[in-house]
Amino acid sequence: MSRVSCAACKYQRRKCTSECVLAPYFPANQPKKFQNAHRLFGVRNMVKILDELKDEDQKSDAMKSIIFESDMREKFPVYGCVECISYLHQQLQITLQELQDVQSQLEFYRQQHPTATYPNFDR
Repeated sequence: MSRVSCAACKYQRRKCTSECVLAPYFPANQPKKFQNAHRLFGVRNMVKILDELKDEDQKSDAMKSIIFESDMREKFPVYGCVECISYLHQQLQITLQELQDVQSQLEFYRQQHPTATYPNFDR
């Protein structure tokens, strides 16, 4: 049976075997994903990380992190994923402030109309 080489094996011009540990994470139709990860981590380091992990879920999570970090490094060469994390942190702070404002407003209305029934959104 002929097997299509994964992006990692294609890039390295090797025959992709059923034992290829990178094949599940780098499909043949996504070579850029492999190139980014290869540029940042190298094949040897990715294989080493996978070899050290026994659980398939851990391997999957590790490769998702490697792929995300390398894609962010391509998108934001100076700060990489730190820029994305910083943006998400900023959005979280804005959302938390909005939540606090809504809770303050709700408390104000509760004080104005103590007999009314209000949903409890506190956690």
